[in-house]
Amino acid sequence: MNSDKRYYFYKNPFFKVYATVDEGLVKMHTSGVASRAIKPLTSDMMDLFDGKKPAVIKEDELIFSTWMPPIPSKAFDRLVSSQMGYIRGKMLPEQVTISITEECPNKCLHCALPDTKNKATLPVETVKNVIDQVLDLGSTFIVFDGGEPLTYDGLEELIEYVDRDRALTGMFTSGVGLTLEKAMSLKEAGLDMISVSLDSANEAGHDSMRGRSGVFNSAISGIKNSLDSGLLVNIYVVISPNNIDELDDFYTLATEMGVHEISFFEIVPTGRWMDRSDGLMSLEDHRKFDSFVEMTEKMDGPKLFPIPHVLKKMGCFAGRKWLHITPEGDIFPCACLPLSFGNIDQDKLADVWRKIRKDSTYDGGICLMRDPEFRKLHNFD
Repeated sequence: MNSDKRYYFYKNPFFKVYATVDEGLVKMHTSGVASRAIKPLTSDMMDLFDGKKPAVIKEDELIFSTWMPPIPSKAFDRLVSSQMGYIRGKMLPEQVTISITEECPNKCLHCALPDTKNKATLPVETVKNVIDQVLDLGSTFIVFDGGEPLTYDGLEELIEYVDRDRALTGMFTSGVGLTLEKAMSLKEAGLDMISVSLDSANEAGHDSMRGRSGVFNSAISGIKNSLDSGLLVNIYVVISPNNIDELDDFYTLATEMGVHEISFFEIVPTGRWMDRSDGLMSLEDHRKFDSFVEMTEKMDGPKLFPIPHVLKKMGCFAGRKWLHITPEGDIFPCACLPLSFGNIDQDKLADVWRKIRKDSTYDGGICLMRDPEFRKLHNFD
């Protein structure tokens, strides 16, 4: 399919950035009298879109990824503004994950949430205060997770509270409890995207990682219910040596189910996986993943979001583009890095963000939880 439809990312009287869709792939363009001077400054960001498959193509909007506001939209304009600031060296917490509860029916072997055993839950009004603060900081994607956020009483109230002109809302879930009625309730509340986790493309493998039987079937049912309710649906896969040979099976399953996107995130030695240095991906595993990503770009099926590739190009997001809130209210640079820079009950998020940004450790290099020196410094080993 070729289209002359232009989806504008940015435009002013002197410089414009827009996308067209050619044979199902995004093609990026610039125009304007300042194009020649400014284009080199934006080329790295444009490369993230150019030649890639979008999640959804509509007449009036382009949804490049379930992780990103629609193009055009006021929330996307905010994201573009933050990216222009990024070029000038100003970092904003574009993505904020809020673990609203520790409650969870599963016992995932690789869960990043520390085993505090406190069964802590953030009060609704506290989360609303966090939402207000992160929106003021410039966040454009607010994600509710846990634990299992579907166990949280007041989830829809939080979703409704987020200003859609300022940010996209998302949720990470195992799918347990995601009935059609619940999916429709989330959609009605304004949830934009839902990410359902799969650790294996087969029932036995997934349930083994999730620590109990029946979770795979719940995930599959939850995906179907989310699609039927009209939600944008992403399958979220944490890749490890355990499932690296299932990449084709994951993509086949995602294609057959008709999801909008499938995302792959490399396993991190944190949480319950903290001491599993033997469970990290090898160079051969990475080569398999690279080949898989290259192959799927040419296949019919959902958009693939290869997070390891994005981080390799843009650097680690921890403390640069990402902020995480735990059920105890602690403020982390990211969900995988359990170092608290403050607590929402005592500190303003703007002050904490400035504190993180002053720490040269968070420079966008490799994942700090995979850095032996960093782990040794903070007694993670």
